[in-house]
Amino acid sequence: MTAFPTPAAFAAALSELPAPDGHARAAAAARQAELTKPQGSLGRLEEIALFFAGWRGIARPRIHKGRAAIFAGNHGVTRHGVSAFPPAVTAQMVANFEAGGAAINALARAADLELKVVALDLDRPTADFSEEAAMSEAECLAAINAGAAVVEPDLDLILLGEMGIGNSTAAAALCARSFGGDAAQWVGPGTGVDTEGLTRKSAVIDRALALHGTAPPSPFETLRRLGGREIAAIAGAALRARQLRVPVILDGFICSSALAPLAAAHAAITHHCLAGHCSAEPGHRRLLDHLRLTPLLTLDMRLGEGSGGAVAVNVIRAALAAHDEMATFSEAAVASGL
Repeated sequence: MTAFPTPAAFAAALSELPAPDGHARAAAAARQAELTKPQGSLGRLEEIALFFAGWRGIARPRIHKGRAAIFAGNHGVTRHGVSAFPPAVTAQMVANFEAGGAAINALARAADLELKVVALDLDRPTADFSEEAAMSEAECLAAINAGAAVVEPDLDLILLGEMGIGNSTAAAALCARSFGGDAAQWVGPGTGVDTEGLTRKSAVIDRALALHGTAPPSPFETLRRLGGREIAAIAGAALRARQLRVPVILDGFICSSALAPLAAAHAAITHHCLAGHCSAEPGHRRLLDHLRLTPLLTLDMRLGEGSGGAVAVNVIRAALAAHDEMATFSEAAVASGL
């Protein structure tokens, strides 16, 4: 069954976002107050445990089934020289993921996450969004639903990531249209373009913003006009996860940009999300501020492919282990006046 058969269904889902289970969160908070430690002494680890309790609806949550979903797509805008690598690298890296040789393979194993790689029409790049909409309505819906399809109710966590040469240009365009500012405020080196490359990226994005400036500002239209298939898939996965109350871990700038059009219209869309890290891409910190997300880690990573988020999952596992496995004051016969 298709999660979002029409743009109207996608919009309706955004206007009907489920809330976390308040009773489960309260029960988790009561347990936190009884654990053998001064209250607040584990800092943000305590809040992570409460976050998971609310979204998974259980006072002592654990990650029994976690998944990393990496979406890949190609972009017509690369014809303007906005990337340091050719579009063929997208398919080559997908092959590397499938062979088990990429960073995300190692990091997903270290975090005990199932890895699912979804390649989206790599032989058919999106249109050049500086000249026309990146996707048709049908293409955008197909990508959104490809993302939604990887989310299942029994997942305790889903990490979202991407691969796509040229997609940092799409990400900057999405952020600029969603939250304002010109291209120069959002562009970064991506895979490592030089100063001339940054100038080209900014010029392409500014042309695109002018071209689509009078288009409807709905989340779907913004994704359709300026996004990519892998970015639209991340948006679909995040929204479907919200419907199923599955916590989402976002990776870097490009991954997080998929939420920009949604959050501009419905700020609560990020309430079930954690930012795994803040990348070295210049616009990521600004974007996280707009999304009202505080990153778990800052390690100067800029690889993409879900890598920073996978590292953060180990921190999440530590938080949930402490919450579940520590003794209470009464169990340990320790005075509760810590």
